[in-house]
Amino acid sequence: MEFCFAQGWSDGLPVVPPTEDKVRALLEAARLAPTQEIGFVAHRAVSITAEKVAINAVLAGCRPEYMPIVVAAVEGIADPRWSYHGPGTSTAGAGVLMIVNGPIARELDVNAGDNLFGPGWRANLTLGRAVRLVMRNVCGSRPGTLDRGTLGHPGKLSYVIAENEADSPWTPLHVERGFRAEQSTVTVMAAEAPRQFYNQLSNTAEGVLTTLADDMRISGNVMGQPHYCVVLAGEHMRTIAGDGWDKKRIRQFLWEHTQNSHAHLKRTQRMSGALQPGDDARLRPLLVSPDDILVVAAGGRAGAFSCYIPGWSSVRSSQAVTKEVKR
Repeated sequence: MEFCFAQGWSDGLPVVPPTEDKVRALLEAARLAPTQEIGFVAHRAVSITAEKVAINAVLAGCRPEYMPIVVAAVEGIADPRWSYHGPGTSTAGAGVLMIVNGPIARELDVNAGDNLFGPGWRANLTLGRAVRLVMRNVCGSRPGTLDRGTLGHPGKLSYVIAENEADSPWTPLHVERGFRAEQSTVTVMAAEAPRQFYNQLSNTAEGVLTTLADDMRISGNVMGQPHYCVVLAGEHMRTIAGDGWDKKRIRQFLWEHTQNSHAHLKRTQRMSGALQPGDDARLRPLLVSPDDILVVAAGGRAGAFSCYIPGWSSVRSSQAVTKEVKR
């Protein structure tokens, strides 16, 4: 372990030495040859092979059966739509939010419930850590060198959740994004830290979502118009669904109610230029489209708390990408 630290392979936490046997076990679990290319990061001119992914997954503490999810996530961050260079190097300090859907989430006990973003689940913590170690050790995104995050956030260690499909009244995220329900997927989004909001007063969908929209309106890169992920936990999920709202209606409501006037943006120094007549009535949406909001049902059953997660920069700079987990 100390040798691994000395080589700079660790993220600061203890690692599992990547012995040949351990690496081989992960490759066999994913049915991959060591030299098979998982992704090519053009900005870095880096080829990410299956062996390199397996080595870092071992370092992170992954079990062999986790390897297909790690591979799919690495395919996602290497996808040109995700656009590695910005999220991997920016001073804005993006993490890789990973949302796991489909049967594999339940089979491998990827947490979708209590303490959603917290400790306690090996799969959640090691899956995200493996992807971050690939970014560090293969792509060169090391803090203080290529990774220039001003603040960073804890999700840069691991940032993995599953959607609670068992309790959700809504269409799962991966089905909305074009996959079949029986397929397993992982969605990767370059993301800031989660922002928790609470509404313990309202018993209507509009009431809960009005609170959420008010919180979201001036969050993240307001002028950039990035993706957002909205995670609705048990109590809020049941309240909203009880009023007959589906994910499409949630997205439309949030898009309409998170717009800011040009006057407000200028007064708060978020938009350049002098105030002009009509600026109070001229609105700028927080998002380009309602479809830029990923709505996920996850979190504990109790407690009137949910969260939203601003994406990094803009949808023009980095898009959320969903990949199939192949076994």
